[in-house]
Amino acid sequence: MRSSALSSVSDSIRDHISEAYLKAALRKGELTFTVNVGTVHRALHLTNRVPQVCSALESKKFLEENRLKIVAKTGPPSGQSTTVTFTYEILPQDRGRGAVKNPMEGLRGLAKEIFRNLGGGEAFVRSERENFAAHEETKSLKRNDAR
Repeated sequence: MRSSALSSVSDSIRDHISEAYLKAALRKGELTFTVNVGTVHRALHLTNRVPQVCSALESKKFLEENRLKIVAKTGPPSGQSTTVTFTYEILPQDRGRGAVKNPMEGLRGLAKEIFRNLGGGEAFVRSERENFAAHEETKSLKRNDAR
């Protein structure tokens, strides 16, 4: 229960940054933008959630979903303060969301319809095994007849 509540707060933090900061920077044609943790914390009317705001703003999920890279982080050594400020670079489309990380990932589901028409993957494999066994048996009989 607690983790889903935290997750929804983190999601609302990430959504706020995307809407209020990222989209504004994109509209202006900027390649970088800066976010202050304290400003976000106050804007969302949060209480004692500064560490969660900091975590959400540097999370891999947030960076990958929005094609961002942290180019600067200023603030105290703890990294957990309302004075922490992140500067993000907006990455080109081909380096973020649109890129296929694993070339084989694009092949996923390619033969789904074919296997469905053949009665499913298991039925196909079973049929192939039976055909292979029958073929091997025929070869074995021919070898024995040749002797």
